[in-house]
Amino acid sequence: MAFFPVLVFLLPILDLGFAQDKEPKVPWGCGFGLTRPYTLLCDLEAVWGVVVEGFAAAGILTALLLALVLLCRLRSVTEAEKRSGVGPILLLLLGIVGLFGLSFAYLIERNQSLCVVHRALWGVLFSLCFSCMLVQGVRLRRLGRERRSPCGCALTGLALGLAAVQGIVAAEWLLLTVLRHGQQACQYEPLDFALACSYVLVLLIAALVAAVLAVCSKAQPWRCNAVWLLVSCLLSVLLWATWIGFYVYGNKALEKAPEWDDPVLAVALVAQGWLLLLCHAAPEAHVCLRPPAQPSAPDYFDTSQNSTRMRETSFDEDIPLSHRQFVENQGYGFDENTAGLRSGGQHNGNTGTRPSAPFRSNVYQPTEMTMILNGGNRIIPNSSKLHCD
Repeated sequence: MAFFPVLVFLLPILDLGFAQDKEPKVPWGCGFGLTRPYTLLCDLEAVWGVVVEGFAAAGILTALLLALVLLCRLRSVTEAEKRSGVGPILLLLLGIVGLFGLSFAYLIERNQSLCVVHRALWGVLFSLCFSCMLVQGVRLRRLGRERRSPCGCALTGLALGLAAVQGIVAAEWLLLTVLRHGQQACQYEPLDFALACSYVLVLLIAALVAAVLAVCSKAQPWRCNAVWLLVSCLLSVLLWATWIGFYVYGNKALEKAPEWDDPVLAVALVAQGWLLLLCHAAPEAHVCLRPPAQPSAPDYFDTSQNSTRMRETSFDEDIPLSHRQFVENQGYGFDENTAGLRSGGQHNGNTGTRPSAPFRSNVYQPTEMTMILNGGNRIIPNSSKLHCD
């Protein structure tokens, strides 16, 4: 009976020791209370999850900041050609945030709910981004050919309609495989997952063709935008070819399936998000927010300019009609005097025949502005310049 109080005191300690042995081992780096299935968010032994998480979080902050800047400075975008591109850019930034957010779903261990989210949102988010690129290509092509663009609401609605098609495809795939055939949401072949994204590839190829046509247009102010769009489409095609190859064939060849399936898809999401953010969304936003170029005023003191251009920028239109007739009459009188001096050969007794010189090079000739400032009075040049020996 004496050992009974001691036994009662030791039982909780022994039970706690057995409970600790039964609990799963906490990975190194997960000291903040995170347990399964969220250990990949902090597991430093599987460092790929931490790296993907960091890049995804930075991408979300960057995309939201860029969207906030566009919304705050929307009033300063006064040109219709630039305002038409703001709607697709904001919609693209929304899709980029969705791509970065979906990558966190691949850092959590699979269950039925997460597999439904993977299969439903993967194609929809990518189709939203690629449809925005497609309508941007159509907009740049229209600007190159007709110097005008469709309104931003029409382009945004077109992008949403194109993305909705992929939503219907994903919903039908889930209904046929999960509800009708009774399969688990996580039980699907990688090839089936890739084939379900066929429409996304169609949108990407269409955006690539639109970018090529926009680059070939003759509109110089918008060619830089078309080049950035073309670069984004080409890099996206290479990225999709890479992750599909690894996901469908590479992991099996390396005997890493299905362990590497989620890392491949997570890296593809983050890489695609940063690619679209740096190569398409940021340049388009910069062009939209750039102030319009001011027309350069002609330099009237630059003697290297062409005379025809100077005549085009003269002040003849500002001269009243009475003064303009006076100037024309004076010009006619000067032309007659010039013709008389050129026809009459002046001789010098010492040097022989003196070559005739143009009248305008030896006689002071007032300009139109001088006559206007003098009130239309005729300026008589110095008689010493008119005398010829």
